[in-house]
Amino acid sequence: MSIEWVVFTYSLPSKLRSSPRVALWRRLKRLGSISLAGGTQILPARDECVEAFQWLAQEIRHAKGEALVMRVQQFEGLTDLEMIEHFRRACLDEYGELESEIAELEKGIRSKNRSADLSIMREMLVKLRRRFSEITHVDYFDSTEGTRLAARLARIEENLSPAEPQGANVPAALIAEYRDKRWVTRPHPHVDRLACAWLIRRFINPDAVIRYAAKPEPDEIAFDMDGAQFEHRGNLCTFETMLLAFSLEDPAFRSIAEIVHEIDLRDGRYLRTETAGIDLILNGWLLTGLSDAEIERNGISLFEGLYGGGTQRAAKKSRSKKLRKKQD
Repeated sequence: MSIEWVVFTYSLPSKLRSSPRVALWRRLKRLGSISLAGGTQILPARDECVEAFQWLAQEIRHAKGEALVMRVQQFEGLTDLEMIEHFRRACLDEYGELESEIAELEKGIRSKNRSADLSIMREMLVKLRRRFSEITHVDYFDSTEGTRLAARLARIEENLSPAEPQGANVPAALIAEYRDKRWVTRPHPHVDRLACAWLIRRFINPDAVIRYAAKPEPDEIAFDMDGAQFEHRGNLCTFETMLLAFSLEDPAFRSIAEIVHEIDLRDGRYLRTETAGIDLILNGWLLTGLSDAEIERNGISLFEGLYGGGTQRAAKKSRSKKLRKKQD
């Protein structure tokens, strides 16, 4: 199956100051576009890439310049695999700089003063993960360097993290036995309860009745409240215990579980760049006085978006592996 590309060409008025030209160059760099000849910019024709070029074209026209965005099925004399290799090479310098910083952090971890500098090293890891996320966002075809550095960052995180969450003795549960159940949890739902509500509606029963109250009725399945069937176990949050109980192992669940765990428990176990922003949004809903039903609706949309993004990332990795095998 061939890959479709989006091409962006432009010209700016000759009298335009240099600062807008530099700003445009920086934006193209942040998009991860490549230029093979004559300043023509190229990206894979994914929706977000096409939209980004369209916005740039509009801005250039407002500045009295000229711009053209077009889709291309194939470039003369270049195969899709050769084009992909151009994109991968474009990320090499970025990954190289990041690798140097990773090596410095690894050196610090091996040092004798590790215990004294642990908080500083964890802050460094957060910054490295943020930078890694920026690079991988435009590493459209999953360079091998990205995969290798991801493994090194994961090892660093393991070295700097507290002990593994203990989730022993999570009783197994069958989805079929819970499809017609009524559910209850505490009022003013926050991250763990919202994630569980999304899980229930998305994978157990889309029409589930979920009540917010201090005490459950006899026929209700309680979650994330005192004495609930589904609650914290060890240092696992309720969302994590439900994933284990129902044997839900979709790769996209992992990032959601780590975000929920960190916001709910704040034990420093997981360092994800998205966590602070999501925490701010959730707290904002509580502060603005939304009803429980309104918070739940917003939460369902939020976690559906996170799940969709995780699924897309997993599919991207799968496509990249197939392309690498084909190239080999």
